[in-house]
Amino acid sequence: MTVTSTAPTVTLRETRIPGDGIYEGRRVLRRVPEGWEERPYELFEVEPQARTIGAEIGGVDLSRPLGPELRAELHRALLEWKVLFFRGQHLAPDRQRAFARHWGELETNPLLAAGTSEDVVRFDKGSGSTPTFENVWHADVTFRERPALGAVLQLREVPPAGGDTLWADMAAAYDNLPQDVKDRIDGARAVHDFIPGFARFYGPERLAPHQEHFPPVEHPVVRTHPDTGRRMLFVNASFTTRITGIPREESDRLLRYLFQQAHIPEYQVRFRWQPGDVAFWDNRATQHYAVNDYGAHRRVAERVAIAGDRPF
Repeated sequence: MTVTSTAPTVTLRETRIPGDGIYEGRRVLRRVPEGWEERPYELFEVEPQARTIGAEIGGVDLSRPLGPELRAELHRALLEWKVLFFRGQHLAPDRQRAFARHWGELETNPLLAAGTSEDVVRFDKGSGSTPTFENVWHADVTFRERPALGAVLQLREVPPAGGDTLWADMAAAYDNLPQDVKDRIDGARAVHDFIPGFARFYGPERLAPHQEHFPPVEHPVVRTHPDTGRRMLFVNASFTTRITGIPREESDRLLRYLFQQAHIPEYQVRFRWQPGDVAFWDNRATQHYAVNDYGAHRRVAERVAIAGDRPF
């Protein structure tokens, strides 16, 4: 005689998580493109600060001229780590500018306060100062036809606590998008405009004179890095206003989703500043976020930006 055992049917209640969000789970974390030849660094020490982005460089004095071999090795490190940190450099503005010029011409920004020269931007933050670009993920000057290649930032004065800066790896952000989202944005273009970002802290009378000089521009939603060939998300919450060719409501929803990708911790590095520290980042491959959590304390930084090329 055969006895058949019937297991009880187990059911779960119906449930649904809203779409277009960010959820837990495993992520693909590639620091360099597939097929990239990694070699040891011979002229300095490299201390990784996160899995895919950020490395502290030891044994380099940025106040001295760079020879071609050192410049080439630093360039390779920049491509591989996206942001490089140099402790305790205490560079005079002319030496900071000279270092940045190894990567191209310096650009000016008439919308931000200048330092000792027009191509040095000075951020002097304290009680009652204009907030400018803090507490928002963004890439610099994507409202230009040729957004900045990169930037060199030095902290002159650091608050006793807080004032960190974070960077996000936008190649990792693209790698981990669902395939259906990649398909939707493949070949898409988006409008970038300086007004939304600067309207956070400037009034119309300050912005209106610059409208003719900085008209809206279109860039690919996914740009290709000219040196590594990697594909990277190239939209940000400060300057990207809409994706062209689709209804506004659909564009807003998709952009909100894409903006969120910079918020994922696995793609980020966070740097705690000390006076005289320098960060050099690839603006094509990253977004950054300056944390304003230092209250009435003062934070003084100077930045030079390197002119870039047209995204493709």
